[in-house]
Amino acid sequence: MHVGTFVLAAQFPGQGQGEVLHRAVRSAQTAEEVGLDSVWLAEHHFVPYGICPSAITLAALLLGRTERIRVGTAVTVLSTAHPVAVGEQAALLHLVSGGRFSLGVGRGGPWVDLEVFGAGLAAYEEGFPESLDLLTRWLREPSVAGRGPRHGFREVTVVPRPGESLTDSPGPEVVVACTSPASVRLAAERGLPMLLGMHVGDEEKAEMVGLWDRHARAAGRSRDEVRDAAHVSAGVCQIADRRTDAVETLTKAMPGWLRQGLGAHVTVDGRARRMRDPLEYTELLCGLHPVGTPRLCADRLAATSERTGVSRFALLVEGSGDLAATEENVRRLGTEVLPRLR
Repeated sequence: MHVGTFVLAAQFPGQGQGEVLHRAVRSAQTAEEVGLDSVWLAEHHFVPYGICPSAITLAALLLGRTERIRVGTAVTVLSTAHPVAVGEQAALLHLVSGGRFSLGVGRGGPWVDLEVFGAGLAAYEEGFPESLDLLTRWLREPSVAGRGPRHGFREVTVVPRPGESLTDSPGPEVVVACTSPASVRLAAERGLPMLLGMHVGDEEKAEMVGLWDRHARAAGRSRDEVRDAAHVSAGVCQIADRRTDAVETLTKAMPGWLRQGLGAHVTVDGRARRMRDPLEYTELLCGLHPVGTPRLCADRLAATSERTGVSRFALLVEGSGDLAATEENVRRLGTEVLPRLR
């Protein structure tokens, strides 16, 4: 089992953006200090839900400030970025970090981002499979031509080549954010592991893993590929000496952030959207994920892994919104929870 943190760079009410980004960086550095396996970085535009607009850029900074920990994006949005540009950046980080970079990708949402970056709604609704295939080709082949309806270009040489690293890895791993049966099938047919969201519980995640397995086998993936798929489960983690204290920390802080952050999303085409009740959503997350004593958190992670077959975790640890409390939460995760799992 591999346990890491999920960094949203969440801006809580009353906080400055520099303060938020400092907390994000410090929490990632602390994760390495206490022996966690990974840090996963979110990407958002124009909303205080998360103020990191480029997960790859922040990953580059953190790879330069750490020595051991794996750093990944969760996720880089392909609907508003050219897959070749993403591939070049991913290859660069893979090479200079000694293979410590993971590229998580997704199609994002129907947000105004599509208008601002000139991608258009079709990039979100139809373009993700083409972008994903072009990206994976870029990370595996010596030269690539674009022959799709969105990305057409003559054959060019891949520079730098991610397979020419000093490690045995052929290139950075690619993980796909999956929220629907269609995205599960897309990832499975390509043999790519899934990133599963924190809004769903063990039963639904187990169903998605089972669906991935069936589609992967139907696509001709080997038994070893199916068995060894390293899916990632996103969740929330808050540690305290009593579960009631951990729940109280999150229910006091997270609803204000969720109300402000999620409420700021604007759809590109004016479509109606339903926003979750912030307090109810916080309570749901507390029930689904490791929130409580170190023993409870370890047991919850072990149970989720056993029920779902997921071996990696990306845990949101900044739910208090406070720098000192976030660092303490990360330290307790590394020193009190992780040893119980190993």
